[in-house]
Amino acid sequence: MDRTSHARATGTGRTTLQGVALAVGIVFLLVGVAGFIPGITTNYNDLSLAGHQSDAKLIGLFQVSVLHNVVHLLFGVVGVAASRSWTGARRYLVGGGAVYLVLWLYGLLVDKESSANVVPVNAADDWLHLVLGLGMIALGVFWPRRRRRVAGHDEALRRGQLHGDPH
Repeated sequence: MDRTSHARATGTGRTTLQGVALAVGIVFLLVGVAGFIPGITTNYNDLSLAGHQSDAKLIGLFQVSVLHNVVHLLFGVVGVAASRSWTGARRYLVGGGAVYLVLWLYGLLVDKESSANVVPVNAADDWLHLVLGLGMIALGVFWPRRRRRVAGHDEALRRGQLHGDPH
């Protein structure tokens, strides 16, 4: 069964891969919003626009700034938009995973106390970026291109018995 047929047959209008990309995008949106909520973000009064001086930490662990939160929001918007097509979803997961691996390398190489630490990142962010990068790439690359065939589905599709087709 091809991707489009699967989406129509399941009635969701989305393939599973598109649903995964949508879920990832929504999580990034939620994380971006959470970074602006006192309590979820500790030391909220120390949230800076950008840079390593921000002492605000999402759930007390991940260093954030206004820029960092906005990046999460934008990444979420891209994920939601990309989930509209199978190709977009796959590109979002693989490309986004690659971006997170670059951020992981950036975090390893940048002096955490230097002005080059613009995003900002700390050790917890570095580990999270590695896991996100590898996970997103794995989802985008190794997710099956086609679903398993459902017995009788292809024949019914050829005869026009699915989707309310009268022929």
